[in-house]
Amino acid sequence: MSKALEFIRQCGSFFVVTMNGDFPAARPFGAIIEVGEYLYLATNDRNEAHRQLRENGNIQIVAKKPDTREWLRITGHAEECFDREIKQRFLDERTALQKHYTSADDPHYLVFCVEILKTEFH
Repeated sequence: MSKALEFIRQCGSFFVVTMNGDFPAARPFGAIIEVGEYLYLATNDRNEAHRQLRENGNIQIVAKKPDTREWLRITGHAEECFDREIKQRFLDERTALQKHYTSADDPHYLVFCVEILKTEFH
């Protein structure tokens, strides 16, 4: 597990910042995994996050440890992932998702692969 993913997991939740036209849009997320050098985020097709990521893959992930001033910012580029094995691995590793999605083939279950361009620890 990378230092960045370990930090994010210690935070419990994190914010994903996407572009909504000309303005940033941030929202809390809770599920993230790492495969190789990429991070993966789970979402669904019933929110604006997936539409924004499809239109403009530029993304930031921001996490802050509770009761500290320590925080992390990852800048990257996200693309939708259609790899069934990755989607199943996500469900297996982050079992809370199983409350929302019965299988990797659920048509509302989406996964985005994030290529990390820059990681900043503060």
